[in-house]
Amino acid sequence: MGVAAEERRLLSLLLDETGPDAPTLCQGWLTRDLAAHLVVRESRPDAALGILLPPLAGHTQRVQDAIAAQPWPELVDRVRRGPAWYWPTSIGRLDELTNTAEFLVHHEDVRRGRPGWAPRPAEATRDAAAWRAARTAARINLRRVPVGVTLRTTDGREATARTGAEQVTVTGDPVELLLFVFGRDAVHVTFDGDAAAIGRLKAAGRGI
Repeated sequence: MGVAAEERRLLSLLLDETGPDAPTLCQGWLTRDLAAHLVVRESRPDAALGILLPPLAGHTQRVQDAIAAQPWPELVDRVRRGPAWYWPTSIGRLDELTNTAEFLVHHEDVRRGRPGWAPRPAEATRDAAAWRAARTAARINLRRVPVGVTLRTTDGREATARTGAEQVTVTGDPVELLLFVFGRDAVHVTFDGDAAAIGRLKAAGRGI
């Protein structure tokens, strides 16, 4: 089982536990909204476009709201089953390529939406995938950041995500760095650099 499939499985189990009205790290979304988002992007190409294209966002929201209103067990089962056999991400390699970050981040969105959360213990395969995804996503997700950014894992691996006159190094475990790159603040990372530059990085928009 790949990382994307395993994170889907774990997220589905957690959704069974939390129910539809639990908080998440996604602003304005309860668990029902997050689950509906995942179903939209894997089953409604007409609505999935609105995730990235603002002019279509209204249609996407209407479709997502309708899906979110489904009975909770049915909605979670749709997340658990994943796309139909004819959907591109039903192919394992493509699923890993496109869904590893998606399900890792959203699994943590639900985990960390509740009080008392803690990072999961290290796991080599998952953490390697998270580090690859963080480096790849950082090029787009940090494009609006006004300072240079270097990502550094706690075991010393580094990647320059963005160059700039002022460079800030963000250090953390791979999953923490991935979440940071995707705009989450409920992360265990440290910052090294000029205090003003660090402040600008923290205040800047991160994510797609």
